[in-house]
Amino acid sequence: MDRFLYGNKKLVQAKREEIKKLKDQITVLQQKLERYTRYGSGASRFPLPDMLQYVLEFAGSRLPGAPPCTQDLTPVAECQISETPPMQSRVTVTQAESAKVVASALATSRQEPANEPIQFPRLPVKVPEGHVPHEITKDEISLVVACLQRWREEVEQDIKDLNASIALLSQSIDQMYSDPLLHQVPYHLHAVLVHEGQANAGHYWAYIYNQPRKSWLKYNDISVTESSWEELERDSFGGLRNASAYCLMYINKKLPHFAAADYVNGQTQREVESLPLELQHYIQEDNWRLEQEVAEWEEQSSKMAQMDQSSPAESQDLSSSDLGQELSSSSSSERVAHSHSSEHAMIAKEQTAQAIAKAADAYEKAGGLAALNKAFHEEYSRLYSLSTETPTPQNDPRLQHVLVYFLQNNAPKQVVERTLLEQFADKNLSYDERSISIMKVARAKLKEIGPDEVDMEEYKKWHEDYSLFRKVSIYLLTGLELYQNKQYYEALTYLVYAYQSNLTLRRKGANRGANASLIALYRRKCLLKLNDAAAALFESSNELSVDEGVNILNELIIPCMHLIINNDTSKDDLDAVEIMRNRWCAYLGKDMNEDLQLKLSEFLPRLLDGSSEGIVLKEPPKIRPNSPYDLCSRFAAVMESIHGASTVTVK
Repeated sequence: MDRFLYGNKKLVQAKREEIKKLKDQITVLQQKLERYTRYGSGASRFPLPDMLQYVLEFAGSRLPGAPPCTQDLTPVAECQISETPPMQSRVTVTQAESAKVVASALATSRQEPANEPIQFPRLPVKVPEGHVPHEITKDEISLVVACLQRWREEVEQDIKDLNASIALLSQSIDQMYSDPLLHQVPYHLHAVLVHEGQANAGHYWAYIYNQPRKSWLKYNDISVTESSWEELERDSFGGLRNASAYCLMYINKKLPHFAAADYVNGQTQREVESLPLELQHYIQEDNWRLEQEVAEWEEQSSKMAQMDQSSPAESQDLSSSDLGQELSSSSSSERVAHSHSSEHAMIAKEQTAQAIAKAADAYEKAGGLAALNKAFHEEYSRLYSLSTETPTPQNDPRLQHVLVYFLQNNAPKQVVERTLLEQFADKNLSYDERSISIMKVARAKLKEIGPDEVDMEEYKKWHEDYSLFRKVSIYLLTGLELYQNKQYYEALTYLVYAYQSNLTLRRKGANRGANASLIALYRRKCLLKLNDAAAALFESSNELSVDEGVNILNELIIPCMHLIINNDTSKDDLDAVEIMRNRWCAYLGKDMNEDLQLKLSEFLPRLLDGSSEGIVLKEPPKIRPNSPYDLCSRFAAVMESIHGASTVTVK
C-alpha cells in the first residue's frame, strides 16, 4: 500500500512522471517499428523484411546455378547473363544507383500480380514462364543481391533492437514500484464479505482470517464455523450459484495487534500511548463503556441461568460468568469483594496475559497446572521486585498493579495470593487454548479455598482501598491537568475531593494514599487564583459579574476554606486562608454602593466563620476509578508538565 500513502506522495509522483516518459518512449519506438512491419505508402502494407526477401529471391533467380528461364525465348542470348559485359556496362554501380534498381524492383513487385508474368515495354516476344531479370550482368546482379541481403539483415536487426528496447522499457514500467522504499507497508487479505441474491434482496455472510488459528472462519448469522480457502473461493468468485464477494478487507501485516498472540504483548497499549492525551481518554472511556455493557449482558445471562432450573447440564460457554454463578449463594461481602477484584484483574489483564505467554513451554510439556504454577510464581516475583523499587516524582509503581499496592502496604499473604489467582481466572484472558486451560485451573483452585482460609471482609476492604487510591489518583491528575489549562474552578473541585478521599487512606498508613503535600499545594494555588478572580468580578460593579463572583465564593471558595481549617492544616494553608480573608475584609473600608455592601455583609460572616457546619461542596463529575486508564503514563506526563516541561492538553 506504500504507493497510496500520503508520506510517499512525492516519491510516487516522481515514479508516475517517469512511467509517463517511458510510455512516451515506447510510443515512439512502436511507431518506428510499425514502419518496418507495415511498410509501403498504399492501402496495403507489408513487413519490409518479407518484401526484401521476395525481391532478393527475384534477383537471385539468374545467378549461376539458377535454372534457365525458358527454351522458347527468342533470341535466347537476350535472356542470358553476359560473361563479358558491354563496355558501357562495366561502369562501377554506386549505392545510390543500386538503390534505384531495388526501388524499381520493389515498385514492379507491388504493381504486378504474383501469378502474372512481368510485362516489359519492349518488342513483343514470348514471355518466359518464370519471373527473371533481363539484360543484366553478373556483377550488377551480384551487387543487387548483396545490397538486398545486407539491407534485410539490417532491417531485421533494427526490428530486433526495437522489440528489445520496447520490452526493456515495459519491464522498467512493471518494476517501477518494486523500489524497496515502496515495500515497507505490506497488506494481506483479512476478510471477505459475500452476498447471495439480487440487488434488492439477499443474504450476507463473511469470511474472516483468524490469526491464532491460521485459518478462515465463516460468520453466517449466529453460526461461526471453520472454513477453507477453497470454500471461500467458491462463494467469492461466483458462477456456481447466485453468490459472490462484494467487499474485500485488507490489513497491515506490520500491525501485530490484529493477532491475539501478539495482542498479549501490549502492542495495542503502546500504540494508544502514542496518541494525544484527549484521544487516549476517549478510547479508554469507549472501551470502558463496552466492558460495562458486556458485564450487564453477562449479569442478565447469569440471572437467566439461575432461573432455568430445568437445564442441569453443565455449560462450557466461557462468555457466561461461572464465578458469578458460584457466588450467587455466597455472602454479600464475598460478592462485593469479587466485584472489586474482578475490576482490578481487568486492569492488569495485559500483564497477566504476558505472564501466561511466558509459560508456553511449561504448558506444552506438562499442561495447564504446570503452566499456572510457573506463571503464578514468576508474576509474583516480578510484582514483588516492582514493589521494592524507589518511587520517583514521575513514577508511582502502585498505579501499575493492585498487588504492588498490597505488597508495599504489607497486605496479608492470603489476600495477595487470592488476588493474583483471581487474575489468572479472569474470563477476559480466554485468547487461546493455553489461556483457557490456565483459566480453568485457576478457577478450580479458587473453589478449593475455604472461608476459613481468607477473611473475605478483610479481602473486600483491601480491594476497596485500592479502588479509592485509584480514584484519588484520577481526581489528582484531572485537577492538575485542568490547573495547567487555567480552568481553576473545575480543577479545585477535583483537588478538594482528592484531598478529602486521600485523608481516609492515609489514616491507615502513609503509603496507602497519594502525595498529600502535592494535592494541598495545588488546592491552595487554585483557591488563591479563584479568590482573585472572584474579587475582580466583585469590583467590576457589573451586576452579572458581581453575582458570578459571589457564586464562586459561596459554592466553592468558602466550603473549601472551611474544610482546610477543620482538617490537619499546614501553616501554608492557614496563611493562604488569611490572605483570602484579608482581601475581602479590605472592602469594609471602601466606598461602594448599597447593593455591593449588602452582598458583602451576607457572605463575609460565612467567610470568617471557621466552623464546618453546613458545608456543602459540589461533587465533581462521576468517574470510574477502575476504568482501564493507563494511569502510569498519564501520571508521568502530568508530573513532567507541572515541573515546567510542557502544558498537558486535556479535553
